[in-house]
Amino acid sequence: MKLGIVGLPNVGKSTLFNSLTKAGAESANYPFCTIDPNVGVVPVPDERIVLLGDFYKTKKVTPATVEFVDIAGLVKGASKGEGLGNQFLANIREVDAIVHVVRCFDDANVIHVDGAVDPVRDIETIDLELIFADLEVLERRMSKTGKMAKMDKAAGKEFAMQQRLKEHLEAEQDAITFRCDDEDEEAWLKEYNLLTGKKVIFAANVAEEDLADDGASNGYVQAVRKYAEEHGCEVFVISARIEEEIAQLDDEERQEFLAELGLEESGLDKLIEASYRTLGLMSFLTAGEDECRAWTIQRGTKAPQAAGKIHTDFERGFIRAEVVNYRDLLDCGSYARARDNGLIRLEGKDYVVQDGDVILFRFNV
Repeated sequence: MKLGIVGLPNVGKSTLFNSLTKAGAESANYPFCTIDPNVGVVPVPDERIVLLGDFYKTKKVTPATVEFVDIAGLVKGASKGEGLGNQFLANIREVDAIVHVVRCFDDANVIHVDGAVDPVRDIETIDLELIFADLEVLERRMSKTGKMAKMDKAAGKEFAMQQRLKEHLEAEQDAITFRCDDEDEEAWLKEYNLLTGKKVIFAANVAEEDLADDGASNGYVQAVRKYAEEHGCEVFVISARIEEEIAQLDDEERQEFLAELGLEESGLDKLIEASYRTLGLMSFLTAGEDECRAWTIQRGTKAPQAAGKIHTDFERGFIRAEVVNYRDLLDCGSYARARDNGLIRLEGKDYVVQDGDVILFRFNV
């Protein structure tokens, strides 16, 4: 899973990126301190593979991962070359979803590029720049498709769709709300990889005192939640500064620190949960003495395609899957006992993999 982090300058983007990835991206109280896109890969916290690792006394535990891409702060006019953000928009075209960091705290010592905190205005500023960037991409495509449309029927159909899409974007509507007429149009739209065609998760960055009640008493957070609800987006509340402190602690200290703050989970946990929900993702597990590993797949994935995540040969030569729920396996105390208790199932090509399945794939190539 790959997530792009966007936002205005000085909203806490790079501070959040640092704390999530411990990558040490430069963070300073002035715009554009992130000159090159920063990329960090973070393991997905998953107690299940840790427990399975202990169960098998495994040599290696491999979690699923999330890749974060942090770009320079975008400002009004970025799509026309203002600031530095526009140079880096291409770096988030390949991400699965966008994490939009929104400032929801007052601090006279931290400059706001527009002079005052207004999270909904900030969201709309960024969204408009992404729309302008998408229009630029679309217009370049239209110049090519338009020439072909005179001689090619399919190109003519695509050009007509592009004209509708252009009108949609010019009306300041995101590509994700554009209605395609058929599968051809859906395929073309996906191919364009438009920024506003991606799902968005809002990270409401608050001061420490607003964390315990999850921003319930913070008017800025409430405004973001209202906007997100109207646009079908997820919101999670985070304090980038607190996450920065948490990142310096070991696991035991981290739990104690969270408890002192009245929190059950870190911002990273919240973000990953929101991302999995937004993108319809889940994990199945493979386990044994050599390695216990989590594999991220789309919900609704069938067994052969899940096997293909491990290796294409597994999908090509799929015979069957031996499946047991991880909790049933742990409760039984051994794989043999789980088999004796009838908890290990043999599943075929039509089996839809479930979250927390421990699977042994049988294949022949």
